[in-house]
Amino acid sequence: MAKVILIGEPMALFIAEEEGSLDKVTSFKKSAAGAEMNVAIGLKRLEHEVCYITKLGRDPFGKYLIDFLEKEQIDTSLICYDDHYPTAFQLKGKTSVGDPDVAYYRNGSAASNLQVDDVDGIDMKGFDHFHLTGIFPALSDRSRATMLYLIQKAKNNGLTTSFDPNLRLSLWQNSEKMIATINKIAFQCDTVLPGLSEGTLLTGYKHERDVANFYLDKGVKTVVIKLGPKGAYVKTASEENYFEGYKVEKVVDTVGAGDGFAVGYISGVLEKLKVEECARRANAIGALQVMHQGDNEGLPTRKKLEDFIYERTTKN
Repeated sequence: MAKVILIGEPMALFIAEEEGSLDKVTSFKKSAAGAEMNVAIGLKRLEHEVCYITKLGRDPFGKYLIDFLEKEQIDTSLICYDDHYPTAFQLKGKTSVGDPDVAYYRNGSAASNLQVDDVDGIDMKGFDHFHLTGIFPALSDRSRATMLYLIQKAKNNGLTTSFDPNLRLSLWQNSEKMIATINKIAFQCDTVLPGLSEGTLLTGYKHERDVANFYLDKGVKTVVIKLGPKGAYVKTASEENYFEGYKVEKVVDTVGAGDGFAVGYISGVLEKLKVEECARRANAIGALQVMHQGDNEGLPTRKKLEDFIYERTTKN
C-alpha cells in the first residue's frame, strides 16, 4: 500500500445530543473533526500508511487529538506543539432536517501558527502522495506559506498530489483573495476535486466540463467534480465520463461526505485502479458517510466498502 502525508488542522469536536440552537443545548458528545484528518482516517482504514502534519497546543484538546489519531493508527511523529497558542475546537448541532449548525473556535490556533521552520526538516523521500485542502492555507499567512513550501517539497521529491478546495469563505479576507490563492495551489496539483458550486465560484464557469477544462489547461492531470447525490464527473486529457452516485435511504449527516469522496478517489489512484473504479469508490464512501452522524464515523474499512459496493451492484 501507499505512504501518504497530509497537512491540516484537527479540531476537538462537540456534537449536540439534543436538537436545538447551540446556545440552548446542554449535552454534547466529544469527538474529532477536520477535513484533512477525515481523509487521513479514511485512507488508513483502507490500509494505507498515513502521516499527519499539524501543530497542536499543549492543552487537553491537543492531548485528546493525539490519542484519537493514534487510536486510528495515524503516524503523529511529524506533529509539533505550541506553548502559547491553543488547539482549535468546534461545536456541531443536531438536526433531523438539513445541515447542522456549526460554530468554530480556531482563530489564533496552534495550527494557524505552523510555519516553514517547523516543517523544514521533514523528509518526504519515503512518501508516495501528498493530500491537501483549501482550509489550511485560509487559516493565516503563516499556514499559507507553509503549505506552499511543502507542495514544492513534495513535487521535488516525486510525490503525486491531490487537492480538495473545500472552500470556507468565512476564513478569508475576501472572495478575490480566496479564489486567487486556491487556484494557485490547484494549478500545482495532479488531481483536483471541487464540488460543482466550488468550481463555478473558482472559475466562473457553470458547466462541469468547462470547470474541468479550466484546470486541465493549467496543467492539472485529473479533475474530479463532485455532483452530490448525482455522483461525479471526471475528466483527464484523454477521457471524460459521468459516474452515478449510490442511493441513500436516509441522510443522517452530510458533514464529511466530501472528505469520504476524496478518500475513495485518492485510494483508487494510489492502488492504480481505473478511473471508473476510483469514481465508484468515491461515490460509495460519500454515501456511507452521510448515513452516519459525525465527521468520520462512516468511513469504512476495506471489507465494509467492498460489501457495500457488491450489495448495491447486485441489487441493480
